[in-house]
Amino acid sequence: MKKLGLLLFPLLAITLMLGGTAFAQGDSSVYFVTYYSNAHTTGAPDATVRIINDGDLSTSPTRCGVPGTPPCGGDIYADIYVFDDSQELQECCSCDVSADGLLSESVNLNLTANTLTGKVLTRGVIKVISDPGGYPYDPTPGAGLRAWSTHIQATSVVFAAGKAPSEKSPFYVTETEMADSNLVTDELERLGALCSFDVTLGSGQGVCSCNNEDYEF
Repeated sequence: MKKLGLLLFPLLAITLMLGGTAFAQGDSSVYFVTYYSNAHTTGAPDATVRIINDGDLSTSPTRCGVPGTPPCGGDIYADIYVFDDSQELQECCSCDVSADGLLSESVNLNLTANTLTGKVLTRGVIKVISDPGGYPYDPTPGAGLRAWSTHIQATSVVFAAGKAPSEKSPFYVTETEMADSNLVTDELERLGALCSFDVTLGSGQGVCSCNNEDYEF
């Protein structure tokens, strides 16, 4: 116990020297990517993307109504970009996530139900930018979000007793944290430009939808 106390004392001293902020620094992650598979597939369950606001901005000065600054109460927007398996952006949107809030998005119903080209999406890529401003066509990254997604995995054809040769075995659901990725300037500008194109020319198509935070499934 004495040794533990001796070790903790220098850490406490360093913290006080730094103004008590040594343990108050949040993660600087602003860009997350994942994939989706077997969407809109007969017999397959729906996949889900879940995004939380870690509350890092909840103690920031409130600057209501000022573009490009955190909204009141530390809200952050999840700018979401959904690609098909041909690298084409099919949907984009920006969903508000309040401080310490949870946003749950259905892949089938929220993220791939209103594609730009009318294409039925079964697999592709989902990208999320943590954005205090909330403009997916002109994103301004700011840390504060974390994201996870479920994946629908199809197993190989099984010839077990009682199954026809053409019948597939069940689908399985896995969940992983969305990959924390590097966001370079070219990628940031490209995502914004592609989303602006979808919103401008889609006439309502190409825009994903946002669930209420209290809607859970």
